[in-house]
Amino acid sequence: MASTMQFSAFDAFEDAGDKAGNKTEENVHVRVQQRNGRKCITTIAGLADDLDVKRICKAFKKNFSCNGAVQKDEEIGEVIQLSGDQRTNVKAFLVDQEICHAENIVLHGF
Repeated sequence: MASTMQFSAFDAFEDAGDKAGNKTEENVHVRVQQRNGRKCITTIAGLADDLDVKRICKAFKKNFSCNGAVQKDEEIGEVIQLSGDQRTNVKAFLVDQEICHAENIVLHGF
């Protein structure tokens, strides 16, 4: 009467696309990082190399009324940093301006 249950393997990192077969280079990763207290920073990484990242950052700053900067990273490339939690605004802007498709945008954070 004692039957054993077979559990399937669960991969906690499957949604982030960290498997060897997936291409994570084509995805745009939008993350929010907690600074201190109520302050947070939104980072956008993985934009295509042929895009003018400084112009996109300038448009983000103007449309979202926030501060922003472009940081150069050796591994990732150019990363846009925006003040505040702008994840949903960034996703809507990138899809609306046809910079990338909605399925290529990955939102991370709490």
